Amino acid sequence: MKQKPQTAKKRYGGFSAEEKAAMANRVQEMKLGEKDLDGELLEKIGEMTESDRATAMRIHEIIKRSAPEMESRLWYGMPAYAKGGKTVCFFQPAAKFKTRYATLGFNDPAHLDDGDVWPVAYAVTKLTPAGEAKVAALIKKAAS
Repeated sequence: MKQKPQTAKKRYGGFSAEEKAAMANRVQEMKLGEKDLDGELLEKIGEMTESDRATAMRIHEIIKRSAPEMESRLWYGMPAYAKGGKTVCFFQPAAKFKTRYATLGFNDPAHLDDGDVWPVAYAVTKLTPAGEAKVAALIKKAAS
């Protein structure tokens, strides 16, 4: 009986350096606890590339104006906002994972439910007045 030639199994290369850094950030964030981390969040925004920084600062301002009850957090090294100790939304800069656009993402506690299917992340390439209004409306709904 003829044996089949063995094919080399493709090996998983592991986590990228960016993914490992995000996990290490999360461990440090958990040690900080659930206090408001506005200073740390602004520091993290200050470390971003110029375009990500400008977008993140504008989103931060919109969130603080639209849902002042939300607390600033860090979530996997990204600016995030929580209500009742649960992360509602976060800003993922494009440079974080070398993507083409930044993302405004929402987690389970966000009240964005709309039927059986709804988006939980939004690409952000720039913030026009219409885009800012959309972000404000999403934040208000998410925090409700």
